[in-house]
Amino acid sequence: MAYRFLITRRDGAVEYVTLNRPDVRNALNEDVIAELAAWAAAVTEQARRGEVRAAVLAGAGAAFCAGADVAWMAKTVNFTREENLSDATAAARMFGALNALPFPLIGRVQGGAIGGGAGLAAVCDIVVADDRAVFGFTEVKLGILPAMISPFVLAKIGRSAARELFLTGMRFSAVRARELGLVHAVVPEQDVDTTVARYVAEILSAGPEAIAAAKALVTEVWGRSVDEARVTTANAIATRRVSAEGQEGLRAFLQKRKASWSP
Repeated sequence: MAYRFLITRRDGAVEYVTLNRPDVRNALNEDVIAELAAWAAAVTEQARRGEVRAAVLAGAGAAFCAGADVAWMAKTVNFTREENLSDATAAARMFGALNALPFPLIGRVQGGAIGGGAGLAAVCDIVVADDRAVFGFTEVKLGILPAMISPFVLAKIGRSAARELFLTGMRFSAVRARELGLVHAVVPEQDVDTTVARYVAEILSAGPEAIAAAKALVTEVWGRSVDEARVTTANAIATRRVSAEGQEGLRAFLQKRKASWSP
């Protein structure tokens, strides 16, 4: 599929998608949101066929994503409430689709990840950031809210940090983002791609079906008590142990050889 504002590239089973509006710091508008949603739908189907096992989300130029595009925001000023509801629902669905990808999504962050850009980081399973990157949920500075991204951000940083950062709109460093759980690795600029590649290699060494099940398990178990989760977790491991992939992985370990899915 051809995109206007995204660059996509496939390297084996790894998909690379780059926001490509560097002149506006990869700011989001309705067109970028629609393209990201379409991309998520396409790679989800490809993953079901075993063609995609991981993806890397990046931004072209100096910034990862500066949040909402100024021209887009100017249009919404004149929207009716119903038009705003439709516009926001489309964005919320896009974030949800990225969050629900059945394989790991790695965020490669440099420069700024502000507003919706920080939301994109929140829906990534793993985030590698340049040590000079800056994050922020700055919507309140404009009199609005980080509403569509809030479920994903809260799942990453928790309510206490969200109270501080949502209510002040203050910007914060990559190191602080790592302390909060929004980012997983903070490295110098020259080491970002090498660090991303290490994460990709780790993912490709694991069972793709197991990774998809593990990702689903995080969502299913999170917030439930041990007693509530017991049936779910017991069923999950029993299913994986008798699956073809689980059998191959266990036999490979016992036989001291690489599993069939390993590079």
